[in-house]
Amino acid sequence: MSIKSVAAKLFASKIYNNTQAWAKKPVETQMKVFKSLIKGAIDTEFGKNHHFDKIKTIEDFKNHVPVRDYEDLRPYIDKVRLGHKDILWKGQPLYFAKTSGTTSGAKYIPLTKESMPYHIEASRNAILHYIHETGNADFVDGKMIFLQGSPELIEKNGIKLGRLSGIAAHFVPKYLQKNRLPSWETNCIEDWETKINAIVDETIDKDMTIISGIPSWVQMYFERLEEKSGKKVGDLFKNFNLFIYGGVNYEPYRAKFENLIGRKVDSIELFPASEGFFAYQDSQKSKGMLLLLNSGIFYEFIKADEFFSENPKRLTIGEVELGVNYVLIISTNAGLWGYNIGDTVQFTSLYPHRVIVSGRIKHYISAFGEHVIGNEVENAMKEAMENTNIRINEFTVAPQINPTEGLPYHEWFVEFENEPENMLTFAEAIDNAMRKQNIYYDDLITGNILQKVVITKVAKNGFQEYMKSQGKLGGQNKIPRLANNRDIADALKNE
Repeated sequence: MSIKSVAAKLFASKIYNNTQAWAKKPVETQMKVFKSLIKGAIDTEFGKNHHFDKIKTIEDFKNHVPVRDYEDLRPYIDKVRLGHKDILWKGQPLYFAKTSGTTSGAKYIPLTKESMPYHIEASRNAILHYIHETGNADFVDGKMIFLQGSPELIEKNGIKLGRLSGIAAHFVPKYLQKNRLPSWETNCIEDWETKINAIVDETIDKDMTIISGIPSWVQMYFERLEEKSGKKVGDLFKNFNLFIYGGVNYEPYRAKFENLIGRKVDSIELFPASEGFFAYQDSQKSKGMLLLLNSGIFYEFIKADEFFSENPKRLTIGEVELGVNYVLIISTNAGLWGYNIGDTVQFTSLYPHRVIVSGRIKHYISAFGEHVIGNEVENAMKEAMENTNIRINEFTVAPQINPTEGLPYHEWFVEFENEPENMLTFAEAIDNAMRKQNIYYDDLITGNILQKVVITKVAKNGFQEYMKSQGKLGGQNKIPRLANNRDIADALKNE
């Protein structure tokens, strides 16, 4: 056992104990964060406009600060981008993380000197919790890779701009620099396919122990490794035993990954976003990710089925329940206030508070009142694939409201690696799993309003070609699991 791995275990124990201290006091921890945020922004333009000097309680905050999305907050953000100070948070942000918005075009999310360290610490602490629980720290001596965006930044009005993953690349600790791949030059390649090929060339003969990224793009990396070497990834990287991912549910990809690797590896799920690093998987034995209650973010939760009502109730951490679908609302030390990030979560545990990402409030199917969410379609796919040799590369779901014949239906577009022997049986298994999860969907099937699931096969690399056509190949981009329209569906049919 190396000195580095011994040190990692000692540090992991310390971080675990620190985490337990705040996780056992969720309400008190969040109240402390809340007071700190109000105090930190009391003299800002936003704070003055919303009477932060009069906010003493969370109820005061709800009364003065409405729930907003990016467009609502944009007038303030535009002032910050022009170089004005003390607008949303004291001073100026260090960075803007540029993200792709669905309705707003590009979004510019501020990152401040107070918020940025939490992004870095959360990634580190996720690994340290894994070390503490499993005792496995040997991987710290090997090479590590995170498939990320370019670290090249531009500067305007004193604020640097880039992708979050590229910004984070500037904060890799010195003790990890020698272990980290790919090279800076390769990371700066913009074209994703060129970049993946360069990463393959740089890593194919290295002792890779940790690989991290969004599953769909890591899958592409693994496929290129196998094409070039003729070997399973696990044979190339004999000490590779930890996959770290975020952005999408890993379960639909797991069978394909294990086939590409040639064996099972442990995994850690993360819940990062430009707006904040919200949660990470703190245990291999428990479902869900630990919600980070002490990381400069004050959380509110609105029940998803009430979100579009006139005055939905805003709940805090002491009021949430297990298994309820909540829209996540945040206020942060980067200057986001009552901000709807668009994600929905469900709690799997209340002490400590662990969550799963259940979908996007705008990504659902409710063409007939069924309100199917992302978590349901992912669970249905997982259940239908269990105990089979079926493997998929990607999938998405859309309603077909006006079929050429018969009743409407939900159309599942699936790119198979290993097809089912009987497609109708597979579709039936998906449909049954959906009906068990969603009573509204079951009622529509039973009442002959909808016919059962229809599966449409997508050609190999069809999803990659679609993402390329949208200028979203690689990086932090991902295919929505479902949509209430047929924009993606029609594009896939026209491939």
